[in-house]
Amino acid sequence: MIIMKKDATAEEIEHVIAEIKKYGLRADISKGQFRTIIGLIGDEMRVPFAHLAALPGVKEARMVETPYKLISREYSSPFEAEGKGYIVRVGNIEIGGDEPVYIAGPCAVESQEQLFKTAREVKRAGAHILRGGIFKPRSSVHSFQGLGSLGQNEAEEALSWLREAGNRFDMPVMTEVRGETQVDLVAEYVDILQIGARNMYDQDLMAKVAGKGKPVLFKRHFGASIEEFLSFAEYIAAEGNKDIILCERGIVPVGKGKSLTRYTLDLAAVPVVQKETYLPIIVDPSHATGRRDLIFSMSCAAIAAGSSGLMIEVHHNPAEALVDAQQMITPQELKEIIDTCQKISQVAWRR
Repeated sequence: MIIMKKDATAEEIEHVIAEIKKYGLRADISKGQFRTIIGLIGDEMRVPFAHLAALPGVKEARMVETPYKLISREYSSPFEAEGKGYIVRVGNIEIGGDEPVYIAGPCAVESQEQLFKTAREVKRAGAHILRGGIFKPRSSVHSFQGLGSLGQNEAEEALSWLREAGNRFDMPVMTEVRGETQVDLVAEYVDILQIGARNMYDQDLMAKVAGKGKPVLFKRHFGASIEEFLSFAEYIAAEGNKDIILCERGIVPVGKGKSLTRYTLDLAAVPVVQKETYLPIIVDPSHATGRRDLIFSMSCAAIAAGSSGLMIEVHHNPAEALVDAQQMITPQELKEIIDTCQKISQVAWRR
């Protein structure tokens, strides 16, 4: 990264950017109140750093060692002295701020009635953002793939329900994008685009989603290390979109015998990620455990670990859910979780 002097002129900054492009790299521009940082995107080994460091207006040319340079703490360190923390804003909701944010809703949108009833009740329970799956990635081709899989008209209708529910109950809305062909359509209706765990490695999908300029919720793959997780989040930042919400959702269990949870919830990833990057990270206890009887305890533990929020699957009648009924909780249970987690955050976050 190139750290400019506090009194660097616009012309000097543009000159540095031109020099970076001359070597076939792209520039990421971050402007603080007192200083501009220019990040290099591409093969930095092609660039003579001594030359860049000697350019007018440059204070320092520094190599960032991590593979996720643009989202690293080191890259943001010149701004941290200014008291600038990174917050993802969605409407009037701040993710990564002083309060946990709760994302809730059905795993799959099944009908307008189901969505609206659930949306009303999760709002009443204290949720901030409404989630609902339109395009559902499933392990079996014979399982319900979401209304989006039934055709273009059905997908648009379901997305319009999600948008209307968000407007009616004053909540930003979010859904998962399963493939590149869906990005343009989904972006017309939602406030947050989700890239699910199965697509964490899809670089083309990440580039297209990032290009929409909307916040992206990025889930960790169930077989990915933390370094891989952050390295692939870097692809979104490299497209100029740093409104990234990271999401821990559990990793593949190890050992023999019966698996008593769907995945192993890696709560240690929360404070580790917070030390490595300035991006907010939330936790999804629903997919991690796959059991409604564990959602309360794992939600509390996640907030105690410092998670910036939770994403929880809620259905007004879980027994009727077409997808993942075993991990769906009721709106009343969601309210109990939010009430308790608010108290935990007041104590744990002071630490």
